[in-house]
Amino acid sequence: MGKYSKKKPSNLMRNSLLFLCVGCVFLIIFWCFELFSGLIFKIEEEPVVPDPPISNALIEGLDVNEYQMEAFGEWDGFITYDGRESVRTGVDVSAHQGVIDWSAVSMDGIDFAFIRVAYRGYTEGDIIMDEYFHQNIEGAIANGLDVGVYFFSQAINEEEAIEEAGVVLDAIAGYDITYPVVYDWEEIAGKEARTNPVDNATLNLCVNAFFQTIEDAGYDTTLYFNQTFGYQRFDLVNLQEHTFWLAQYDKKPSFLYDFEIWQYTDAGSVNGITTLVDLNLHFS
Repeated sequence: MGKYSKKKPSNLMRNSLLFLCVGCVFLIIFWCFELFSGLIFKIEEEPVVPDPPISNALIEGLDVNEYQMEAFGEWDGFITYDGRESVRTGVDVSAHQGVIDWSAVSMDGIDFAFIRVAYRGYTEGDIIMDEYFHQNIEGAIANGLDVGVYFFSQAINEEEAIEEAGVVLDAIAGYDITYPVVYDWEEIAGKEARTNPVDNATLNLCVNAFFQTIEDAGYDTTLYFNQTFGYQRFDLVNLQEHTFWLAQYDKKPSFLYDFEIWQYTDAGSVNGITTLVDLNLHFS
């Protein structure tokens, strides 16, 4: 066989090999730089602190709900309770219920009523008297019901809360008020609510200002709230010298802390009231 002669690599092949080697070197350098930079930046980043877990521990110094859950029942549209405490059934009403036949209400097993005195508007902040207040309170008292009153507040400072208390005191003067005066401050869903910026500290100052004014006039006081406000907004530890009125629409009240009045529905039916109405139990 004849010998093959060796061919020298062409310039094109040499250049291709050179570019390939240079490319590999740059890729290795870039990879090392990225790895090293990542380690450096990771070390210099602020550590991520996880949100603290929600504690299931009870708040120290706050009385707990000790009602017997197995003692709650239902009869003819009303929640019943056959536990250690005695209970009374009541309603809370306003102009939304229209004209009420209080004689029929009293004969339907209703023992007490909370009557709305007035409310503050959530946009302009004006105080509007409940047009049925006098008619309702006089009808309830005349038919033997124990009567308390409430103010639907949208106060944004202590001065407004004191003003609201003054309106209540003027309205109830001369009436036999046998149940407490209630402060009902609620959140209004909507961008126009003037109360949107009110923080917890300001809210609790409003509560105390209202209650102090009412108590100085010789009346008992009660704070109305739902579970959200009870757990997150109101300082219940420092407010428990007043009675609590819980709004929780359910068959049994699962709220962790103690309360004396439970609003268990906003869709009750009572003789003498043509609309749906809030129903309540008072424990004593």
